[in-house]
Amino acid sequence: MVLLHIGSDITVNLDDVVAIMDRQACEHVPITRDYLDWARAEDRMHGAVDAATKTFVITTHGIYPSPISSTTLSRRAAAF
Repeated sequence: MVLLHIGSDITVNLDDVVAIMDRQACEHVPITRDYLDWARAEDRMHGAVDAATKTFVITTHGIYPSPISSTTLSRRAAAF
């Protein structure tokens, strides 16, 4: 099992990662914004979304906000 550190002392199993999405890009696409709203309402958002959030890491278990850029997380994931 390979763990991906996504910031704020959180790691996720790399095999469970479905997508790594930039927050700004997500907020400009209506269907993605609706999906994030749904995830919050269904308690599938693991962690608080605040000003430091740059990326959403979507896994088979839910969505994790991350203060690390999507580019950096993608590089980390590709290294394995």
